[in-house]
Amino acid sequence: MSKLPLIGLTLEGLRKVADKCGMPAFAAKQMAQWLYEKRATSIEQMTNLSLKARERLSQEYEVGREAPIAEARSVDGTAKYLFKGVGGRDIEAVYIPDHERATICVSSQAGCKMNCYFCMTGKQGFHGNLTAQGIINQVLSIPESEKLTNIVFMGMGEPMDNLQPVLDAIEILTAPWGLAWSPKRITVSSIGKIKELRTLLDVTKVHVAISVHSPYPTERAQIMPVEKAYPIVDVINLLSDYDFAHQRRLSVEYIMWKGFNDDIRHADALARLLRGTNSRVNLIRFHAIPGVELKSTNEKAMVAFRDHLNELGITATIRASRGEDIMAACGMLAGKGKENE
Repeated sequence: MSKLPLIGLTLEGLRKVADKCGMPAFAAKQMAQWLYEKRATSIEQMTNLSLKARERLSQEYEVGREAPIAEARSVDGTAKYLFKGVGGRDIEAVYIPDHERATICVSSQAGCKMNCYFCMTGKQGFHGNLTAQGIINQVLSIPESEKLTNIVFMGMGEPMDNLQPVLDAIEILTAPWGLAWSPKRITVSSIGKIKELRTLLDVTKVHVAISVHSPYPTERAQIMPVEKAYPIVDVINLLSDYDFAHQRRLSVEYIMWKGFNDDIRHADALARLLRGTNSRVNLIRFHAIPGVELKSTNEKAMVAFRDHLNELGITATIRASRGEDIMAACGMLAGKGKENE
């Protein structure tokens, strides 16, 4: 019978483990220190637990760290790691070095239910939710783990469609007994599942990134079916209730396509949609994927779009593209299924 992983457990979860194994309550914090601060890879390393406690713990549990199955490296320094996933679909995490910053883009699901037209992940279908262990393992098990300064939940899957494991992972990342990161180092991306997004905003202080891609509802629905269930106007109205001027940041993700959403009319409509939200717009180059007829807009149109938004009082920047040569750029993550191992 396979053993249960310890990584991915919050302090409350570790307290339950300690109680089950007949260990004192303070052993939970000791285990947390070994798992998240000291990065232990085996229970045997937890030397301030008694030998009897370690033996009892080892009967049912293991640390649960799993190394990447494979990796690919870009000419720009970006690295993509393949990890064991769920439902026959492995998942990918991307490491992005950028001067003093070192960011990991983590997955929260294998595949995705959202079926956005332009996204490789969505075209794989949905295979299952990752546990908090599967999320935290990506952070702890890449070779550059100790260098990380930031984490973005922008990999495979919709984080708000797997909310509790994502919240548990955030707690582990930010709690003093965990990795003790500032919430300012974490960004969660979403298409805008409203109930779950509200919960995230209420119980955490992480930054939020919302995928918009068109300010016009009927046009957005053509490329993002979720517009019918979660209209972008309603999402923005929700976000307007929260303070993004001080402790947290709101980013708007906007992939640009030639002749579809890249003209000044769209910039004007986007500015109207976002007015009063104190958001920042990330303009993103489209990276071609099979079966998608949309074409990337040119640099001149992106610059004009950016400049017009800035003139209208909406802060906008063009995101530097990273890792396209290893299929690690925005919208290109697919993982690996059993059929193409």
